[in-house]
Amino acid sequence: MLFSPFDDFMFNAVPIFIFVIFILVFGLIIVGLVGSAKEWKKNNDSPVLTVDATVIAKRTNVSHHHHENMHSSSSTTYYVTFEVASGDRIEFRVRGTEYGILVEQDMGKLTFQGTRYIEFKRMQ
Repeated sequence: MLFSPFDDFMFNAVPIFIFVIFILVFGLIIVGLVGSAKEWKKNNDSPVLTVDATVIAKRTNVSHHHHENMHSSSSTTYYVTFEVASGDRIEFRVRGTEYGILVEQDMGKLTFQGTRYIEFKRMQ
């Protein structure tokens, strides 16, 4: 059986290509983990603040996941935007139960730590 120069090239190039892709994927995972750890530490080092705020907007982000066995699932991430007395707006990721009880134009006390939402107590 005769081998062409192309076969020799593929025999040498494919393992290198696979190795490079593996390194890139592994690198992206490491960068993501380091970024998450930095944000976690920054939040823990930030003071817990409670400020007057108004619920300005609510939004969701639905992610669809398709699996090999023809099964699919989805997950929903919930976000709420608050406006504080200075006019600044801050968006936080919240739990679905919290999202469900907040209504746009609700006024109250927002408690947060860095980018971490803690609670919102509605004024009566």
